[in-house]
Amino acid sequence: MAKTRHDSPREIPEIPFAAPAGTPAGIEVMSPAELRRRVSGHTLGRPQRPDFHHLLTLTAGDLWHVVDFTGYALRPGSWLWVRPGQVQQWGDLSRAEGTLILFRQDALDPATATAARVDDPHAPAVTTPVAADAEAVTMAAEHLSREFRALGHLPLEAHIAALRHLLAVLLLRLAHLTVPVGSPAPEPDETYLRFRDAVERHFTATRRVEDYAHLLGYSGRTLARATLANAGLSAKEFIDRRVVLEAKRLLAHGDETAAQISDHLGFVTPSQFSKYFTQRTGRSPIDFRRGIRGLDGPTRAK
Repeated sequence: MAKTRHDSPREIPEIPFAAPAGTPAGIEVMSPAELRRRVSGHTLGRPQRPDFHHLLTLTAGDLWHVVDFTGYALRPGSWLWVRPGQVQQWGDLSRAEGTLILFRQDALDPATATAARVDDPHAPAVTTPVAADAEAVTMAAEHLSREFRALGHLPLEAHIAALRHLLAVLLLRLAHLTVPVGSPAPEPDETYLRFRDAVERHFTATRRVEDYAHLLGYSGRTLARATLANAGLSAKEFIDRRVVLEAKRLLAHGDETAAQISDHLGFVTPSQFSKYFTQRTGRSPIDFRRGIRGLDGPTRAK
């Protein structure tokens, strides 16, 4: 399990993946009880931004888990998938039993990573397989867990290969359970994927659709059509939602002033940032920070 690194008291704590001794595959499997023994409840309850994936399923009990201001009430049978860069807070693990799988994205081959959409920050955080699929997903997780604990039963290279293949099977199954039954969704097209990735890289540098169109070699209309078809919103709103999410993360969990956050996000002046944030959230940055740290709580997922 990784240890928290505090680069600065002004930043959200970031957690790098640190492989346990003897597990060089970038994959770790444990139970909630094991996590409780390694990390204090106080530390788990604080906001943290891991740079690796978390997959959690419960076999008994329940758990309240917050991901980017949305709380999820987890029950047996459901799967939680927290992706790198998302800010999470653990609830009380004392009643939770199940399996927690941690993995770095480079533990997967590129084809699997693409097919399983592991780098999609807009993918659903929680999915609950229907009975017909639940058994196959559970078997894949159990097989992965057994192989993780069977170090030494195979030559090391074979053990690592087996772990990666078993993780790939589990992720591919989970990725294709996030589509509502009876409503198969088309694969995201290349234009949208390139735009999404460019926004993730450059949202602190520009919020203009025209800049992304120029960068990617498309017209603004092409980006608008692709984003509407794949994400259900305009290209400008897609960019704005990413900027607002990062602003909320920093306001809620960091110690930077609104002026420092404004500069971090690429605004010319703090007043420009305040106006932008207020227009899109209905609250000023300061009011949002006071609310989220006071009486207001995270949105409860239904």
